[in-house]
Amino acid sequence: MDLESSEQDSEEEKYSSVCVGREDDIKRSERITAVVHDREVVIFYHKGEYHAMDIRCYHSGGPLHLGEIEDFDGRPCIVCPWHKYKITLATGEGLYQSINPKDPSSKPKWCSKGIKQRIHTVTVDNGNIYVTLSKEPFKCDSDFYATGDFKVIKSSS
Repeated sequence: MDLESSEQDSEEEKYSSVCVGREDDIKRSERITAVVHDREVVIFYHKGEYHAMDIRCYHSGGPLHLGEIEDFDGRPCIVCPWHKYKITLATGEGLYQSINPKDPSSKPKWCSKGIKQRIHTVTVDNGNIYVTLSKEPFKCDSDFYATGDFKVIKSSS
């Protein structure tokens, strides 16, 4: 058995698309949850677009599928129900409001903490919704709750 070939096949399988449901169902409910290759994700349908991300908030593992979607500075965000962290649907950036302490009359501005929540690719084919896990090589804060001991779904192996 070729061990290198087996590892490569396993890696390719991890990033293959998985059907998570029907387009009509997600449009009706505006969100669904799924397990894609042993990783819990939430898929949102918002203003005609699909977005997928790790289901647990990067900050403290809060259940993002129970949060509300709100616009901040023109960017749709999921608001974590536990601590009100705001995460952009499109990029996974954490947002916060900043103010210049030397100028108390200035208005607060929305700023990015950088990408904190891992987002995944959603495609639609023949009425089916597919999710492909992110292949981005950088470490993402939400990985902590999506893998290892803190993962909610435990694999059967």
